[in-house]
Amino acid sequence: MGTGLREKVVIVTGGTSGIGEAVTRRFIQEGARVSVMGRSKDRLDKMAEEFGNNLLTIQGDVSNYEDNRKIVEATVKKFGKLDVFIANAGVFDGFAKFMDADPKAVEEAYHYLFDINVKGSFLGAKAAVDELLKTKGNIIFTVSGASFYPDGGGVWYTASKHAQIGLLRQLAFELAPDVRVNAVAPGGTLTALTVIPPLQPFVKIIDNETKAKNIKKRNPLQIAMSSEDHVGAYVLLASDEARAITGEIISSDGGLSVRGLG
Repeated sequence: MGTGLREKVVIVTGGTSGIGEAVTRRFIQEGARVSVMGRSKDRLDKMAEEFGNNLLTIQGDVSNYEDNRKIVEATVKKFGKLDVFIANAGVFDGFAKFMDADPKAVEEAYHYLFDINVKGSFLGAKAAVDELLKTKGNIIFTVSGASFYPDGGGVWYTASKHAQIGLLRQLAFELAPDVRVNAVAPGGTLTALTVIPPLQPFVKIIDNETKAKNIKKRNPLQIAMSSEDHVGAYVLLASDEARAITGEIISSDGGLSVRGLG
């Protein structure tokens, strides 16, 4: 077991499944105490039962400032401080094509997806920043290969992930030297990333075996990544070992940056 996260107090949004759950589990293994925000009460209850006093669970919506404030306040009350805020909650557009969606779906999808992927990052960072200033802590955003290249999703997802990079860079500039701000950009990963309701009629669902084959074809390392493949990047950025790193994105994508998504 490493020691870089021992005694760190961490918030993970979207921490009940996929990458968020994998990060939560690894951070607790590394000695951190973690607060998780998620929507599924069943999943939150199961995780709370499994991890006991090392985990605090809050049911909430990242696009609501009060829910973000609530988890920060509850975290500090239970664990005494906040060292790391991980804005991980996200939803997906399922590669829906812009030309297929009618104008109503375009607008509804925009609000639904940007509220979670972008506004959620803004509000979470805002709710956490005062406590992070006290600990000289750090923020980590979960971004994506779609933050750099087209065809990592549809226009809604790609635009939202580009927007997160702008937020990351400006916050890293404004919050230095007291709070570091970085991101992890996972590539194609076999998770149950939610396709937003307004676009579901325009999305073709593929099975995991086909998805895995497609992912392997696209990246030079030819791997279909699991959530656990990305957690090491979060461990590094959250730890004091990364004290000289801010405004950076670690691409955990099988080498996509070597060739892009094409």
